[in-house]
Amino acid sequence: MNVVAQAFEERYKKAPQYIAFTPYRICPIGAHSDHQLGKITGFAINKGVYMAYGPKENGVMELQSLQFEKRAQWHVLSTPTKKENDWADHLRGATIALNRRYPLRRGLCAVINGELPIGGLSSSAAVILTFLSALCKLNHISLTPEELIDISQEAENRYVGVSCGRLDQSCEVYCRKDHLLYMDLKDESYELIPHHPAMKPYKIAIFFSGVERSLAGSAYNMRVDECRSAAYALKAFAGMEYGKFEETNLRDIPKEVYLAHRDKLPENWRRRADHWYSEYDRVERGAEAFRRGDIEEFGRLSFESGYSSIHSWETGSPELIKLYDIMRETPGIYGGRFSGAGFKGCCMALVDPAQADTIAQTVTREYLKAFPHLTGRYSVHICDSADGVHLD
Repeated sequence: MNVVAQAFEERYKKAPQYIAFTPYRICPIGAHSDHQLGKITGFAINKGVYMAYGPKENGVMELQSLQFEKRAQWHVLSTPTKKENDWADHLRGATIALNRRYPLRRGLCAVINGELPIGGLSSSAAVILTFLSALCKLNHISLTPEELIDISQEAENRYVGVSCGRLDQSCEVYCRKDHLLYMDLKDESYELIPHHPAMKPYKIAIFFSGVERSLAGSAYNMRVDECRSAAYALKAFAGMEYGKFEETNLRDIPKEVYLAHRDKLPENWRRRADHWYSEYDRVERGAEAFRRGDIEEFGRLSFESGYSSIHSWETGSPELIKLYDIMRETPGIYGGRFSGAGFKGCCMALVDPAQADTIAQTVTREYLKAFPHLTGRYSVHICDSADGVHLD
């Protein structure tokens, strides 16, 4: 029996009516780009968030996560308008955002479980999407993929207070097994690039550092503001028209303008812009490499993306940087980088399946040699690509 179904039955003394699932995602190339309307690549993986649930006709929302002790409860018509700084804030925000578009009547009782540790795989987006799919099913609401992404992002931006873009939600909605998602966040056009027949086989390795983190409590929002500041300044230097700060993006600035004026920027702003423009180029080259079946070049660009994240975006805890360095020296790893914001959490890698066991042993040995106190908290997971969330 599924873990969440068993937990639901133990709590409510009956079987759940439904079980919903949303996969986690990885972004091999295109990190720290979506909030400035850049381009991204992504895979959904065959691990994710499960929710066992049933209806509550009185409109009450009652949720329990197997990762957190506190049970959350509110009403669909009186959701707290200010966050309570716990795990369920994402779902309160999603309730408000959905209710703003489609009046809700039914609530739900649910148990939620994530298959992998928290940090770096967009678990917050996966939880929101799973919750929304369940709430919509019970209230007979049919969302388009675009609406699902909009509502999920709004919950994080406006309620939780994380200035994320649409990378996480888009990967978890649009991705398909054995395809690379290649997406332009400016116009939200995307392509699913299939595996080339000549491509070498690969699997997706997830290396959890053993250190978890919360985006809202990290320097994530500061990095986004530094990008916007760079864009605002570049427009001013170039004599371009500019409006509201929060609506300014580096995608507004042609690369020639950036190159002409980058040396006038404060160092932090320049580094963020350097990463964004170089990452934009890497995504385009990476998509073409994947299209022609060159997984080794695609992996090399992912490693290059990780290097830029460390030195230009300036993220990475000592644990993640060590993992990244070990991955670069381990035979059989095509490429990889931090997964997620890069402050704590995990690294992802594209690996040769024939060497997966040896790779896991090598990375584990070298990492725990450097951080022995993380024994028991560090973990390795070998995954495959997967379809995005299923919409009824």
